[in-house]
Amino acid sequence: MTGGAFLPMTEDLGREWLEADGLGGFASGTVPGVRTRRYHALLLTARRPPTERFVLFNGFDAWVRTPAGRFAISSQAYGPGGVVSPDGAGRLEAFALEPWPTWTYELEDGTRITQEIFVPRGFSAVALSWRATGGGGAGEIVLEVRPFLSGRDTHALHHENPDFRFAGEQDDGGILRFRPYPSVPEIAFRSNGAYAAEPDWFRNFLYGMERARGLDFSEDLATPGTFRFSLDAGEAVLLAAAEGFDGSLAGETAEAVLAGLRQTERRRRQAFGSRLERSADAYLVRRGAGRTIVAGYPWFTDWGRDTFIAMRGLCLATGRLAEAGQILVEWAGTVSEGMLPNFFPDSGAAPEFNSVDASLWYCIVVHEYLAACAAAGRTVSRGDRAKLQDAFAAILSGYARGTRYGIRADADGLLAAGEPGVQLTWMDAKVGDWVVTPRIGKPVEIQALWINALRIAKGFTEEFAGHLRTATESFEDRFWNAEGGGLYDVVDVDHVAGAVDGRFRPNQIFAVGGLPHSLVDPQTERARRIVDAVEARLLTPLGLRTLSREDPGYCPRYAGGVLQRDGAYHQGTAWPWLAGAFVDAWVRVRGGTEEAKNEARARFLAPLVAHLDQAGLSHVSEVADGDPPHAPGGCPFQAWSVGESLRIDRVILAPSASVEPERPTSRKRRTSTAVNARRRTSHRNLEKESS
Repeated sequence: MTGGAFLPMTEDLGREWLEADGLGGFASGTVPGVRTRRYHALLLTARRPPTERFVLFNGFDAWVRTPAGRFAISSQAYGPGGVVSPDGAGRLEAFALEPWPTWTYELEDGTRITQEIFVPRGFSAVALSWRATGGGGAGEIVLEVRPFLSGRDTHALHHENPDFRFAGEQDDGGILRFRPYPSVPEIAFRSNGAYAAEPDWFRNFLYGMERARGLDFSEDLATPGTFRFSLDAGEAVLLAAAEGFDGSLAGETAEAVLAGLRQTERRRRQAFGSRLERSADAYLVRRGAGRTIVAGYPWFTDWGRDTFIAMRGLCLATGRLAEAGQILVEWAGTVSEGMLPNFFPDSGAAPEFNSVDASLWYCIVVHEYLAACAAAGRTVSRGDRAKLQDAFAAILSGYARGTRYGIRADADGLLAAGEPGVQLTWMDAKVGDWVVTPRIGKPVEIQALWINALRIAKGFTEEFAGHLRTATESFEDRFWNAEGGGLYDVVDVDHVAGAVDGRFRPNQIFAVGGLPHSLVDPQTERARRIVDAVEARLLTPLGLRTLSREDPGYCPRYAGGVLQRDGAYHQGTAWPWLAGAFVDAWVRVRGGTEEAKNEARARFLAPLVAHLDQAGLSHVSEVADGDPPHAPGGCPFQAWSVGESLRIDRVILAPSASVEPERPTSRKRRTSTAVNARRRTSHRNLEKESS
């Protein structure tokens, strides 16, 4: 190694870019180019979209030789001391994200090198290019690129071993193929340069973010050889594709292939109306013959709960109703005993059903999807409508009857759930046998989802009318915590009648906002007290804290190893996705006026938009520290964070609302005015039409 230096975790190293392929694979890295995660790679492919992911092409080193000398335009971190070599990051002059990641390096002789990387949608492939401008002297400018390969599971690390196959085979079409190991996908390269075999191992790459997360952080990578290009002859092109996608490299020349991919991709990206909308596209991926949503990059696949929460913004708010229908129909076939899977393992193993809320969120989104189709004049086929309604009914019947993990409608109409050792709500952190926030009993947001689903079902069946009436009255009686000035987080804790959990958490906000129907009338003092207390005690610029700072169990930072991070995950850490329900509730208790919406846009949406230039660029992070300065953490590219930000912008704070949420009725408050009667009738008609 030459040109070594020590590079700390600077702000730029914390800014990451993402190029997703629509199949579950992607390319990603940092602005300076130093790879800090095991997931930072240029060709990370999903063999069974969106799962069975492999890292094939991890990265590269690159040098430019001019008459003035040989200059690096790449940098790697090596352990254990964090030495950075070569020194290319120091020559980085500018970085741009649009239309795709672009770096400009300035060499000592005035030569500027522009480097571009993009992933074409629908192909497990990546396109790299370099061009030179300026320069002070006569003589050839040569680019040397040495790729680093592995062929490993996306969550694993690679180490030097005698089984790695360095030899490549080049066909008549100019495609150079490598298969590092018999069991992993082949890697195909095409370039307009000259390739020379120079097999070697580069050892002890250091991944700083993995070390900070308490995980293994050192890796060895193989390099089979070097590509050399004359930049005087024009743009240097290096294309790579995973097995099965080498057809994307076919063409008369590498330059022609790049030009075609570039033109198509530029046109596709220009069609999106905003940065957030372009980012939303990254999460919509293929699953089988249908579609699904990746919960987050770089390590999540598709999760049931995340999919249905995220798609309200990613699909419905952006008018992507065709994709929404495909996703909902695809998931409709996975209902088992009234439950939808919460998690499809990356290995392709059997799905896991450890969620009480995923199925209920599905019911909410089916209702909103069908309503959106009706409003847009879009026809839903008889077959698809039947699949969606059958899934909806199967979920409610299964929950009312009773299903896995003690999930059942209790005598009071409320939904009980939970068994020791199982985490069923979105607060699902578990370390070994330790369930951090078990919430066994009747959690507040589960009741909000349950009663909303029952109320929606009333539009097409009377089967659950009794559950709806009893649950609505029980909720009002049982959840108000007068002493705490809000709602209990769980009642009948551990299935003990009358036991309550009064810790101040954000889940209560769903009783006022975030769902089609409010359980607490937004125009009452009680609703205003709930929203004001949540704002005062839980609000941060990046969403709501998961626990009040006054609580003895509050964790101010999301940091450290797995035990520390999972212990803080829902014990004070802030979540941007919760901003959607909060802003909705905040606007509702102020009457939904334009003045309230404008104030909410400035106070609550603006910080989320500002976050697009931090962490995962043009995306919204999974979590943030509960304490200032609220450093982002977790997944830098999170689907439901992006989705709820879009929903705030496009739906909640839209200048006019299509349908006002129905006010709740109960034995304590029944309205009979003509206005409210018309409002309820309008909702019932919409539910019948949409369901």
